[in-house]
Amino acid sequence: MNYLIAGTGGVGGSIAAFLALAGKDVTCIARGEHLAAIREHGLRLHSDLKGEHTLQIPAYTAEEYTGKADVIFVCVKGYSIDESIAELIRRTAMPETIVIPILNVYGTGPRIQRLVPGVTVLDGCIYIVGFVSGKGEITQMGKIFRLVYGAHKGTVVSRETLEAVQRDLQESGIKAEISDDINRDTFVKWSFISAMAVTGAYYDVPMGEVQKPGEVRDTFIGLSRESAELGHKLGIDIPADLVEYNLKVIDKLDPQSTASMQKDMARGHESEVQGLLFDLIEAAEAHGVDIPTYRKVARKFTNH
Repeated sequence: MNYLIAGTGGVGGSIAAFLALAGKDVTCIARGEHLAAIREHGLRLHSDLKGEHTLQIPAYTAEEYTGKADVIFVCVKGYSIDESIAELIRRTAMPETIVIPILNVYGTGPRIQRLVPGVTVLDGCIYIVGFVSGKGEITQMGKIFRLVYGAHKGTVVSRETLEAVQRDLQESGIKAEISDDINRDTFVKWSFISAMAVTGAYYDVPMGEVQKPGEVRDTFIGLSRESAELGHKLGIDIPADLVEYNLKVIDKLDPQSTASMQKDMARGHESEVQGLLFDLIEAAEAHGVDIPTYRKVARKFTNH
């Protein structure tokens, strides 16, 4: 199978690098100086799981690329899901192509499906600390690299296709899981990354501070509890111990790691604060869920 990675940031770059190291057919979509550096020097990977590598991976802008793909991983930020991504998918998809969005924001698969009704769009989420550490350079920190994907109810895709992707990912050293309830799994990831990103940005601390008992960890717990309540209200079959699950994941992270939203805010860049904070608050309020912790932290970010 050949893979197109739309968005070669920390997530997309890590997926591309791991697939390429395993000899899979991968092409990257990137832009600007990051793209220029990948073309000139290769994609440089600094990885706690794989070590140091420079990989020669074909890379294009979305407008330049004219090929076709069996699998399209969409790894852009939530605010970048627009007509240009839709046009790339329409142009590169074949009848059997599957699209797997890997974003932090809940509801991305159905959102993309509405933009490209003729293409098979799945949904997915990822647990990784990966970021752009320089032009043409990706850093993957820690021992967690878990990718979950699957089809929403009503989306028809063969089990054979799902398992073929799983094999390629697993052979690349990525813990790949086919979800039996992708709506649940993407909500669970949203709950986690929202609590992680918002807590880190609110206190301006790395995850090591969330791993210690005290106010910072208590805020993370409060956010997790409130998003769990929202999940129940939405009728999602979320784990009964979602707060404990979020704590287990946070405690496994590299203590120096931070969420991409936090990094973007610190640099004054556009961030996913809308999708990870305000969208969750809006959904909670619409469903009558009390969210005192979210309301408290939101006051800091109202002008972002």
